[in-house]
Amino acid sequence: MEVALRNMFQSLAKNKSANKLARKYGLRFGAKRFVSGETIAEAISKVTELNKSSRVVTLDHLGEFVYTKEEANESTIMSLKTLDEIHASGVQSHLSVKMTSLGLDIDKDLCLNNMRKIVSRANQYGNFVRIDMEDYAHCQITIDIYEELRKEFDNVGLVIQAYLYRTEEDMKHLNELNANLRLVKGAYKESPDVAFPEKKDVDENYKKIIEMHMLNGNYAAVASHDEKIIQFTKELAAKHGIDKDKFEFQMLYGICEELQNKLVKEGYKVRVYVPYGKDWFGYFMRRLAERPANVWFILKNLFK
Repeated sequence: MEVALRNMFQSLAKNKSANKLARKYGLRFGAKRFVSGETIAEAISKVTELNKSSRVVTLDHLGEFVYTKEEANESTIMSLKTLDEIHASGVQSHLSVKMTSLGLDIDKDLCLNNMRKIVSRANQYGNFVRIDMEDYAHCQITIDIYEELRKEFDNVGLVIQAYLYRTEEDMKHLNELNANLRLVKGAYKESPDVAFPEKKDVDENYKKIIEMHMLNGNYAAVASHDEKIIQFTKELAAKHGIDKDKFEFQMLYGICEELQNKLVKEGYKVRVYVPYGKDWFGYFMRRLAERPANVWFILKNLFK
């Protein structure tokens, strides 16, 4: 049953008709648990609250299903505005971006130029941009664009997914660029030809890449709500004398609040991934796919 639900939500995440319907009804489906709002003002308000509890943030203006140059440019403008608002408000927040929303499926050069604008603006403000990794089909081109940007900028990082077979080799190469990496398990539905189908194998590979990256000395963002993974990271750092300023824990907005605060009290940096925007449906479906138990929370909201 759980596998069937997971597959259903992963399919819905890519469904244009469902996305259009969801936009019509806004965040009333219960997505407010995971999405901070539809406007930048709502998002900045949530960031301010999180900062008050000593948590830092990475903001993401959600965007999927971008098919025209005009849509890609609009998404780029929203990312630039987000950086402007972060700077103007003084909140502690980085920016995360998905390159498909910036024109990656239309033209690589269009996307690269849009990324240059964003990373350059962040650089002016002394801020940092994280490139989210998407599905396997976009993996190599995402790494290629990251490499191009690293020739010009130091304030840009990448996400690497533990469930892909290729990840260990990718990390060996990225280490040569002194890459700042967010390490995740992975949330897209992939073929067993390219990704570990069993959770236990994903978990083992996740530990392997965390250890690889932390021992090579480059900055690591361990993005997980799995307390076993978090404990593994703590013990690894203690064993090898890795300072707390060389890594951070990252979690999603609306998930494991108690654990986030506990880590802050223990002296670890905790960064909360805070999405906002009108194009929230795909993100929301992937959160439900990760933990179908959240469906009961959503159903209760629907009938309130």
